[in-house]
Amino acid sequence: MTVEWFVLFAVLLVIELLTVNLVTVWFAFGAVAAIICSFFTDSIFIQLLVFLITSVMTLLVMKPLLKRFKSFDITPTNLDRVIGKIGEVTKSIDQDKYGEVKILGSTWTASSQSHINIGERVKVLSIDGVKLIVQKEEK
Repeated sequence: MTVEWFVLFAVLLVIELLTVNLVTVWFAFGAVAAIICSFFTDSIFIQLLVFLITSVMTLLVMKPLLKRFKSFDITPTNLDRVIGKIGEVTKSIDQDKYGEVKILGSTWTASSQSHINIGERVKVLSIDGVKLIVQKEEK
């Protein structure tokens, strides 16, 4: 069973190198532990157990450590500047139909949880792709 664990390790390592998102590295550590375990026992059940426990433990221990070192700074883009701003509806918005909002000199596709008529003022809550999520401005 050692060869199978080594093949699994190699496949997981290649996937990790292609994605670079720390997706399969935890299981690669588990495969190494299973390789070592296979030298001591032929029981597939024990090897699988060692693989699973090592993978989960590596994930639980390493994730918090990596969060300390990895920077999650979000760099605002020009799109982010419209969040929280007030715009005017140029095409009515319904719950199941997109409308349009003019804000900071640009016209955007927008959606809302409620019906909003042309000419009403709205506040931008967030951006979903290239569409604004808005609500009526509270007076």
